Amino acid sequence: MILVLWDIDRTLLYTGDIDRRVYKETFTSVVGRPPAALPARGTGVTMPLAVRELLRVNQVPEQDVETFAARIVDELPERLAGHRELLFNDGVIMPGAMDALAAVQQAEHLIPTVVTGNLRGSAETKLSALGLIGYLDTTIGGYASDDPHRPALVRIAQKRAAAKHGGPFNRDNTVIVGDSLEDVRTGLEGGARVIAVASGTTPEQQLRAAGAQHVLADLTSTTTLLRLIDQDEAL
Repeated sequence: MILVLWDIDRTLLYTGDIDRRVYKETFTSVVGRPPAALPARGTGVTMPLAVRELLRVNQVPEQDVETFAARIVDELPERLAGHRELLFNDGVIMPGAMDALAAVQQAEHLIPTVVTGNLRGSAETKLSALGLIGYLDTTIGGYASDDPHRPALVRIAQKRAAAKHGGPFNRDNTVIVGDSLEDVRTGLEGGARVIAVASGTTPEQQLRAAGAQHVLADLTSTTTLLRLIDQDEAL
């Protein structure tokens, strides 16, 4: 069995400015004023860390950062769920993503789930709004709501998968598919091989230099993707 950990944003789907809109609304609700700056795009940083940085760059006093951060993190999934129609109308499934998800799900020896910088509620809202959640077992995923340190999410997902399917799951039989430098770091430090997809803001050369074992331009060749997932196990 091979555990396949999918990243979500810019790997499987793209939601444009919706996340940033939700950050702005939630910051304004909690802090009492709109933010002058918003999180950087496409970094892959977990939501709790992005929220703390958002508070600091907007000059929130340091003694208030943790209290405000906890409140914002608590509110983000519900606020995103309130924009479900906008996600459905404006969200985009990345090229090849649906066929790739289906191919992985249909392979009997592959176990598809997610490791993501999203909070679990936010991840499930995005995936369900765009019709992708049925291809993944989200109950065994790793989410920013589990740990803000993204590499730790690999082991969390491995433990959940082992409890459900029997184990062990480790670097030899766990593969991350993601688009950012954070996805690469998550695999290298967390204990998974990395298939990077240059569908986000990071060029192929940077993904390779960061240590990704393989880099694809996109997910349009399911044959190639499946071959690389199986090849990783044999390395």
